[in-house]
Amino acid sequence: MKWEENVRKVVPYTPGEQPDRPGIIKLNTNESPYPPPPGVAAAIEKLCADRMRLYPAFPEQTALAAELAGYYHVGTDQIFIGVGSDDVLSMAFMTFFNGGRPILFPDITYSFYDVWAEVYGIPYERKPLDAEFRIRPQDYKQPNGGVIFPNPNAPTGVLMGLEQVEEIVAANRDVVVIVDEAYIDFGGISAVPLLEKYDNLLVVQTFSKSRSMAGMRIGYALGSPQLIRYLNDVKYSVNSYTLNYPTLELGVEAVRDRAYFASCCEKIIHTRTQAEAELTRRGFTFPKSYGNFIFAAHKSVPAREIYERLKKNDIYVRWWNKERIDNYLRITIGTDEQMEALYAALDQICG
Repeated sequence: MKWEENVRKVVPYTPGEQPDRPGIIKLNTNESPYPPPPGVAAAIEKLCADRMRLYPAFPEQTALAAELAGYYHVGTDQIFIGVGSDDVLSMAFMTFFNGGRPILFPDITYSFYDVWAEVYGIPYERKPLDAEFRIRPQDYKQPNGGVIFPNPNAPTGVLMGLEQVEEIVAANRDVVVIVDEAYIDFGGISAVPLLEKYDNLLVVQTFSKSRSMAGMRIGYALGSPQLIRYLNDVKYSVNSYTLNYPTLELGVEAVRDRAYFASCCEKIIHTRTQAEAELTRRGFTFPKSYGNFIFAAHKSVPAREIYERLKKNDIYVRWWNKERIDNYLRITIGTDEQMEALYAALDQICG
């Protein structure tokens, strides 16, 4: 077919499986096992149906932008809000990575990065993690068109210290450096304070993990006012009304209840610590994780076999058929009850 010559062909991102039937234990997509704060449910009852006929306000003009700005002690002109952090990151690729030189990111990382680079025609280089799955700052001190990396990294959960993050940002003042902090609330220190020193830094976070609102699709970036203006210019050239009115309203409540947020993070960290001990006892090894998941390999049973047998028990974890990580499973931290069911299944598979 002749028209296919004009089609952009890419290998798409492959998300985790989304089974939808009763009794499933879903530990494969890093969602929170806990509900959003009570204020979100209360706000749902108060939503005005009549407002559904109107376009929502531009996100940077909403109470959500003001709430986020207050939380992080930045100006509202330093906040960009999108439809999940994937939307924010995609817009950032489109906006900032146009210099012609390859952008740099780790070889083992969030697998959407190379997809976006391919879609937007951005040259890129993958920089290998070391033998312990750590990012090496020296690998990012070469001429490039931009830098992006998650911290903590995904799917490994390995955290890079703030000094090393700054080392990379400081070495790349002539390009934009994006730090993807989807999992920062589970034990890491955010790079947001570095915004005072570096106008080329963009920090991206999400409501999908620690704020228990993956279904609402809220992501946001923090950066210098100039970076945010550039992002908005591109966004409003593509689609002005990307977030709906209920999402913007409910997002405010998710940020306001700081005690509930801290409590959920603490529970996940506590369960993660227990999981480290339980998995070690069952013959697994893994790097220290600072995410809401553990990236684990068994000493004798192949990861693919464990993954497939767990599925037969209606327990879903994540496995990739990729070089260097094909013997690892990413296991999301669930409730204590869900994790107990996982351990029981592992005893049957690996015992």
